[in-house]
Amino acid sequence: MSNPLPRMRLFKIFGVLCALFVLAAGLLLSYALLWVAPRLPELKALTDYQPKIPLRVYTADNVLLAEFGEEKRDFVPIKEIPALMKTALLDTEDEHFYQHGGVNYKGVLRAMISNLIHGGSSQGASTITMQVARNFFLSREKTYSRKINEIMLAYKIESQLSKDQILELYMNQIFLGERAFGFSTAARTYFGKPLNDITIAEAAMLAGLPKAPSAYNPVINPKRAYQRQRYILKRMHDLGHITQAQYDQALAQKLTVLDSSQRIVTHAEYAAEVVRKFMYAQYKEEAYTRGFNVYTTLQKADQDAAYAAVRRGMIDYDRRHGYRGPEAFIDLPSDTDAREEAIDDALGKHPDSDDLKAAVVLAASSRAVKAQTASGEEIDIAGEGLRFAAAFLPPHNKTAIRPGALIRVTQDAKKHWTIAQLPEVSAAFVALDARDGAYRALVGGFDFAQSQFDHVTQAWRQPGSTIKPFVYSASLEKGLSPGTIIDDAPLQISAAETGSQAWEPQNDDGKYDGPITMRTGLRKSKNLVSIRILRTITPRFVLDYLPRFGFDASKHPDNLTLTLGTGSVTPLQMAGAYSVFASGGYRHEPYLIAKVTDARGKVLAQKPQEANSEDARVIDARNAWLMDSMLRDVAHAGTGAAAGQKLGRADLAGKTGTTNDAMDGWFAGYGSDVVAVAWMGFDTPRSLGGREFGSTLALPIWIDYMRVALRGKPDLPRPMPAGLVQVDGDWMYQEYVGSNGVHSIGTDGGNGSNSGATDAIGDFWNRLFGGGTQQPQQSQQSQQPQAPAAQPRNRSRQGPETGLPGQMLP
Repeated sequence: MSNPLPRMRLFKIFGVLCALFVLAAGLLLSYALLWVAPRLPELKALTDYQPKIPLRVYTADNVLLAEFGEEKRDFVPIKEIPALMKTALLDTEDEHFYQHGGVNYKGVLRAMISNLIHGGSSQGASTITMQVARNFFLSREKTYSRKINEIMLAYKIESQLSKDQILELYMNQIFLGERAFGFSTAARTYFGKPLNDITIAEAAMLAGLPKAPSAYNPVINPKRAYQRQRYILKRMHDLGHITQAQYDQALAQKLTVLDSSQRIVTHAEYAAEVVRKFMYAQYKEEAYTRGFNVYTTLQKADQDAAYAAVRRGMIDYDRRHGYRGPEAFIDLPSDTDAREEAIDDALGKHPDSDDLKAAVVLAASSRAVKAQTASGEEIDIAGEGLRFAAAFLPPHNKTAIRPGALIRVTQDAKKHWTIAQLPEVSAAFVALDARDGAYRALVGGFDFAQSQFDHVTQAWRQPGSTIKPFVYSASLEKGLSPGTIIDDAPLQISAAETGSQAWEPQNDDGKYDGPITMRTGLRKSKNLVSIRILRTITPRFVLDYLPRFGFDASKHPDNLTLTLGTGSVTPLQMAGAYSVFASGGYRHEPYLIAKVTDARGKVLAQKPQEANSEDARVIDARNAWLMDSMLRDVAHAGTGAAAGQKLGRADLAGKTGTTNDAMDGWFAGYGSDVVAVAWMGFDTPRSLGGREFGSTLALPIWIDYMRVALRGKPDLPRPMPAGLVQVDGDWMYQEYVGSNGVHSIGTDGGNGSNSGATDAIGDFWNRLFGGGTQQPQQSQQSQQPQAPAAQPRNRSRQGPETGLPGQMLP
């Protein structure tokens, strides 16, 4: 017979343990109810959820350009989150979410036992609700007191919010790596697509991130990320939420995960910065957290074309002027680890600029260069890839390109590497819609990461001959016409007239054509013709006239050099000014922001649609038509003839500009309803080169952009307005026919500018054009004749010519 004493002792021990357990549970419950529960925070952060959503900037065609804010986050209502994503998450994080009351006691007990056996607190057994409590109200420290708070908060949350509301909060709030919060943002961040478009394989990858966003980040740790993804796919299959075929297909799918350089595909950093400054001025720090969406007027295709054209134009200029040598030199240690560290450090200080990649030279000879890029790839450069820098290779130059030299490289279409360099020159490009002033493209420089100075809106530069059309426009109001005969001959201006010293202005090529029409003078950009025009109508009249086009008169001199472009303008001002000619005489303030919405899509502000009205008219319609006809001549047979030749359109019009000593190169013009201005120069002004003009610097950029912007647009007819009369083969204002108009300037052998003055030479030219025998032809409002035929292009080499962000919302 067994001894009952040991059995009784076991029962007593068991009873004591039970009593201790009940006591501990009671104490724990008392602690939770009497101490923790009264101190639980209010749930206003959940019931009135205001997520920190960044400021986002979009093109007019809804392409994301930039995000500003510490957290990248969207808010997506639970009903709009695809079931596939919810299934993948719940199968992984909380299989019984819709069954439990906020706490999964089996999971908690299992975690407690595991932690007691293994020590520590590695397993937490947190449900979705408990994670919401932790993410919104608690720290991530692993302590039992925090776990009690988490459990009590979970019960409180479950009592006040529905299951769908809790899941909605979780799926929008959870951090998922790469500064992305919420699954919608993560889908865009990692896969570049909306949450509704993700596949089963992608959903499983995203569902694996909450457990440890850094450990399972597919950008940083792709191997662990795929291991976690396969585990989740198996869970989905085992629980019957995907079929065998879906499971097999998901396992086989090769995912394309975007790195940081691939997430913003349209470069509009300068425009985005204009938007950021505007929004910050309105909302201060809230601009970065309230989820504003700003829709600009930029078009993706136009912006991409402008960005590519500017970089291509700058690189082409840079290559014409030769290789300058490596950007820096470093010592390459013999120790492998130290060597890699030195290379990484050097490349970190010289980041890639889009397709211009930084590389450290590992070996160099006259026939080949081996270098290492920031990705760790070792590349070989040979043949044509060395030509640009040939003078800096051994044995010609033993101290230039050598091991340790930091150079730039780029790949051609055939994946061959070529030595390149970052341009020193600066450039700007802006395009507007002539109908309302909306920006179509804005590129403020080569690379925003290198320089945040926006040359479109901030650079005040001499305009050179691009200012001449506005002097010509002013002269039309003083009785001149495109057919006015002006003497293109040397001119001496006395010290008494200049107020300082005598001045003998010249044409830059040193050639003079004698009496020519004003139309020819603009086409050939003749300085002496422009000076005689300005002398006739006076600089003061032009200074009063320029503000009609948006120019600041105080930035231009009150003397005859004004017509040579010695004042100051910004590229944006110039684009707005040329849009007056393009629109038929109307001026619209350039604007960039079309609409602003809040995080839920409510429209907060919107730019009203504007049509041309007489309130916006700043010059006579006849003036705009005549100037358009002369500017077309420039773009087809003058200094800008390459535009007409390469684009093959009749509606192109514009003007080149090259300042003294070629310190600035311009082309300003338009086609159809697109107005665009390109500029190039050094930030600290110096000559761009004796063989560089606006036609070689800026015009190629303009053409490259217009080739895209005008694609599919028909030639825009320019109906001739009433009130114009054809005299001597050209057009003029009806009221200036006869003695009221200025038919010639300086053709009496002197410098006179008497209205209607004629002399022997003037009579000769009038007879040559049929003057005095031809009856004037008056234009009719409905008449749409062709612009006067362009004069034959002078086949001799053409010489050079000398010479604020807009309103975004009302």
